[in-house]
Amino acid sequence: MAKHYKLDRVRDMADNDEDFVMALAAAFIEEVPEDAERLRKAVPEQDFYETYQAAHKMKPTIELFDLGVYDELIVVQDWGKFEQADKNIDAQLQAVLTAVENATNEIKADFGL
Repeated sequence: MAKHYKLDRVRDMADNDEDFVMALAAAFIEEVPEDAERLRKAVPEQDFYETYQAAHKMKPTIELFDLGVYDELIVVQDWGKFEQADKNIDAQLQAVLTAVENATNEIKADFGL
């Protein structure tokens, strides 16, 4: 049973086609951890553009798999978009990174990826 993600929206989108659900899970594993790593590097370097691009790219998948950190991801994205150098987003970034890591490990185990 998934603890760090939910498949309700995924199954709705896939119309319960398990092959498509598997393909979406594989796409999550392939793309989201890579984008999370981009955030891990970009935020401390105050690379606003990279932060915005990575967070923006992650949004649909984070929402689709319902990781529970969508609002935090928006804060990180907006920090980059509006170049909010005076704002500390460490807590939100850590929440996103932790959620992605937990969901990635769980999806790999659940789907045998």
